[in-house]
Amino acid sequence: MYPVVRMLWQLFKHRKSEALPLTGTHLSSHYCMPWDIDLWMELNNGRTLTLYDLGRIPLARRTGLVALLGKNRWGLTMAGVSVRYRQRIRAFEKIEMRSRAVCWDDKFVYLEQSMWKKNGQCANHALYRSAITDKNGIVPPTQALKQMGEGIQPPPMPKWVAAWIAADTQRPWPPMQE
Repeated sequence: MYPVVRMLWQLFKHRKSEALPLTGTHLSSHYCMPWDIDLWMELNNGRTLTLYDLGRIPLARRTGLVALLGKNRWGLTMAGVSVRYRQRIRAFEKIEMRSRAVCWDDKFVYLEQSMWKKNGQCANHALYRSAITDKNGIVPPTQALKQMGEGIQPPPMPKWVAAWIAADTQRPWPPMQE
């Protein structure tokens, strides 16, 4: 089940947080709850992706994107993700989540999120490809940025993001059926 109550709590908790620049980092704290764990008594990998929403949506709100989406009746969708899992997160363990937009191109905004344990170790890290959408499909990020009063030029794309994009273009779509 989607963590609606937790999302509402995060939005309430950060309602007065100062605005962030487009590439600013949103910090939030979360607990791994018993309903987040799998059979091995650790945060479920699929639930990790759901919990990342708890960082992305407040980030979008703080950067002004949520208001823009509502004004234009646009949506926000995920078009891809790559995740590295490195440390287990156990039930009731507190984590700090870091969420930020890294860069964008002509179609997508690339978002980076990570979960950090109390001991300072990164438990997992995700790179998302996100798209702003309307009834006709993808809205170019530059169109949204103009309306937000932001500069059009994206920050330099990190090599590791560019490599992921290049690798993903080699992946067959639709997948082969055997």
